[in-house]
Amino acid sequence: MQPFKIHILGCGSALPTMRHYASSQVVEIRGKLFMIDCGEGTQMQLRRSKIRFTKIQAVFISHLHGDHCFGLIGMISTFGMLGRVATLHVYAPAELGEILQNQINFFCQGLEFKVEFHSVDTTKKAVVYEDRSLIVETIPLQHRVPTCGYLFREKEGSRHIDREMMNCYNIPISQINNIKEGADWTDQDGKIIPNEKLTKPADKARSYAYCSDTKYIPNLYKSLENVDMLYHESTYAKDNESRAKLYYHSTAEQAAHVAKAAGVGKLLLGHFSARYEDESCLLDEAKSIFANSFLTNEGMVFDV
Repeated sequence: MQPFKIHILGCGSALPTMRHYASSQVVEIRGKLFMIDCGEGTQMQLRRSKIRFTKIQAVFISHLHGDHCFGLIGMISTFGMLGRVATLHVYAPAELGEILQNQINFFCQGLEFKVEFHSVDTTKKAVVYEDRSLIVETIPLQHRVPTCGYLFREKEGSRHIDREMMNCYNIPISQINNIKEGADWTDQDGKIIPNEKLTKPADKARSYAYCSDTKYIPNLYKSLENVDMLYHESTYAKDNESRAKLYYHSTAEQAAHVAKAAGVGKLLLGHFSARYEDESCLLDEAKSIFANSFLTNEGMVFDV
């Protein structure tokens, strides 16, 4: 099974601390790298994580609060200094388009690569990216500004060749691709060997959902059902639930309720308020509702 990993670059909320960087993650899937959010300090975290800058194909911005996008223009500038030539795709709420272009015109004249901006409608669920092996969809969220999460889904792959059965029926190598795509085999006596006997099931398609920032949405689980791994903001503990409601954030307990209702495999907690020097209270709160909950931290890598 090919890698599908989440690299945590930053998991703090708006106020800078010595413990956490602003929000940013890298999704590594089948040799491709995609960034979600790009707060200040993201470049330093890329260095620490030994992630190659030039391999990042696209950046997905959830919303236009600075702790989720202030690092973007600096990273684009660095890409230019590193001699990048491949197009960088940026997916974000429409308002960022003109702002980003003005920044590029002012700070990044002479770039040898194209920055292609894709406007995202945060109010509806829609496919915003697709290639041969992956689909990325938006997840409408509710925050103080237009906000969406992103759902990364693998496409179902081809079945695996059963080498022993191929040898048993003396099937030539030239037919492997046809059989992987579902073809049966007819032997010299005219007997049809069904594809299911020549192959093994494809690897299970995996999925990852990123939800930050948002107030608690009771029916959010409907967009996340059976996702393998969910990152859901957990800015506050339940003793600050009124504050979470005021600022359109969620508590760890609320994040766990979403995970449980959706039947996800694993819950990652993040976007921690600067008030917490120890986030174990958030973890305990979440685990009381959804046992398979984990705190994120800079430098952590999670397998989907």
